[in-house]
Amino acid sequence: MDNHRFLKIKTGLSIQDFKTLEPLLFEFNRFLTLRTFVGGYTLSQKDTTLWAVLCSNKVALGLVRRSTFVNITRWFTHLESTYPEVQHAAQIRRDEGNPANSQASQIEGRYNIQLQDAGKGVVTRFPPEPSGYLHIGHAKAAFLNDYFAHDAFQGSLILRFDDTNPKKEKQEYEDSIVEDLALLGIQCQRVTYTSDYFEQLYQLCQKLISDGNAYADDTDAEKQKKDRYNRLPSARRDRPAGESLAILAEMREGSDFGKQHCIRARIMFDSDNGALRDPIIYRFPRWGKDETPHPHHRTGWAWHIYPTYDFACPLVDSIEGVTHALRTTEYSDRNEQYYWFLKALAMRHVHLWDFARIHFIRTFLSKRKLSKVVDTGRVTGWDDPRMPTVRGIFRRGLQMDTLREFMLKQGPSRNVVTMDWTILWAMNKKAIDPVAPRHTAVATKHSVLVTVIGGPDVPYSETRPKHPKNPAVGIKTVTFANEIFLDQADAALLQQDEEITIMSWGNAFVRRITKSDQGIVADLSIELHLEGSVTKANKKVHWLAAHGSNLVQAELWDFDHLLNKDVLEKGDDLERFLNPVTATTTDVMLDSNSAALSEGEVIQLERKGYYRVDKSIKSGATGKVVLFKIPTGTTRG
Repeated sequence: MDNHRFLKIKTGLSIQDFKTLEPLLFEFNRFLTLRTFVGGYTLSQKDTTLWAVLCSNKVALGLVRRSTFVNITRWFTHLESTYPEVQHAAQIRRDEGNPANSQASQIEGRYNIQLQDAGKGVVTRFPPEPSGYLHIGHAKAAFLNDYFAHDAFQGSLILRFDDTNPKKEKQEYEDSIVEDLALLGIQCQRVTYTSDYFEQLYQLCQKLISDGNAYADDTDAEKQKKDRYNRLPSARRDRPAGESLAILAEMREGSDFGKQHCIRARIMFDSDNGALRDPIIYRFPRWGKDETPHPHHRTGWAWHIYPTYDFACPLVDSIEGVTHALRTTEYSDRNEQYYWFLKALAMRHVHLWDFARIHFIRTFLSKRKLSKVVDTGRVTGWDDPRMPTVRGIFRRGLQMDTLREFMLKQGPSRNVVTMDWTILWAMNKKAIDPVAPRHTAVATKHSVLVTVIGGPDVPYSETRPKHPKNPAVGIKTVTFANEIFLDQADAALLQQDEEITIMSWGNAFVRRITKSDQGIVADLSIELHLEGSVTKANKKVHWLAAHGSNLVQAELWDFDHLLNKDVLEKGDDLERFLNPVTATTTDVMLDSNSAALSEGEVIQLERKGYYRVDKSIKSGATGKVVLFKIPTGTTRG
């Protein structure tokens, strides 16, 4: 779309009169006939602007929602479900018309939903299975539960460990979840376990059987699966309650006869909803041929059978006083099942609210896949900065407040979106740039020792602000000498007699350059010209004094995505799409101020980017500072 047509439509869409608006919408609809985006093959500022303008026009928005202009509706819906940032742009447009709106009100606007009976009190729960470390997808669920429990309604939040599968669960994972929620700034009023209710759940299962709402089944697992798919009843469906109760007791004892059975709810074997086709509610853990059975990490060998999540979740929600259970949309088909259990057992009602999971490109969040890359040594552990775990992304330099703001901006929408990491990292840059102290690094490999003509015979030091625009960050020491180190990459670009800027010092002329046959600068001298204009010099170089200060040795680490494909499809072989090289390192020299850096501190290396201190001199066993590069959203890396 040329700029003239774009401006015409953009300006015209601000009109609230239908007769004037209609021809513009016809033109826009016709333009979009064979297009996905307005300005090319990807989302552009034109898309964002027109989307925001449509949102602010009640007449136009109504026509879009009613699909009066099908191509506009298709384009509008695609942007709405795939690019949450366009919603942010629309909010900014609304705020420009009402400057009183604050960031808090922007977030509140995204939560304009009516929780049933909220006036009677709100209790939410976050129910992770302790079978892995929390990842960024869990963070969204945790933040939403925290927001509704504390920010929106001043209620309470329960952390409940869904520990019903001893095959996968470990105390290590449980401890990590508690620690990670603390990292996220989330406070839970209670910590509970589904295993706390094993006896009560067993008794509720007995009641379900006694009331004719469940039965013991020894049908082969494969046949049972096929029968459910074909909507056929189990041959054991009409088994007498007394017989099923006796088998349940055998199952509890772990007898050989009991191990041949499971307990299934008698709901509706031929339902259109697969979740209602007599689901399993009690079963034995299925150990593989090469697996040695081991006890539950809390209850030991006290139990041989365990309730399924579908059975335990609604009952424990009701028992614990949960008022609103927030679940991802993958559970939507099970909502009817959830309510069936509560009704069948005459238990307190719980309100459900579904929200969409969040996905990121070139990222997998499956615990099975994450465990695989940990167990095979593809990464160093669950806290590796390449991992999408809470620990991994924080270790890479993401700030907690940024993550919370980002997740809350997504809101409790049911639209499934796959996000680009660049959006999150760009937000993070805005948070760290005003407060990150500036430091200097020169690559050790092929570093160039430069003679400074006019430089001091005796090195001296001066103080400079750590941040040019924020004095509160503090001051640092800069040492000046007649020999300095430059990066080989900078030195290779210099030309004889050109004027350059030596950052934090002034201008200089390049007087001598000697290069090897391979083009590597071996010798370089410059002559200070401090009265020269910094604005006129085309090239700026950072540097470190070769004398008069104790330079610090360091490693700079940069990371890539684990995947080389944007989205893994069902059936894709993980090994095929794992990046072969996902980490690179560079040895550098840092300014002497870096000796005081602390682990976890975020800094900016001039002209190199932002870094998080993973190891300081005090904590590093090698005597080197270890820095992890923080993405800024300018590239996908």
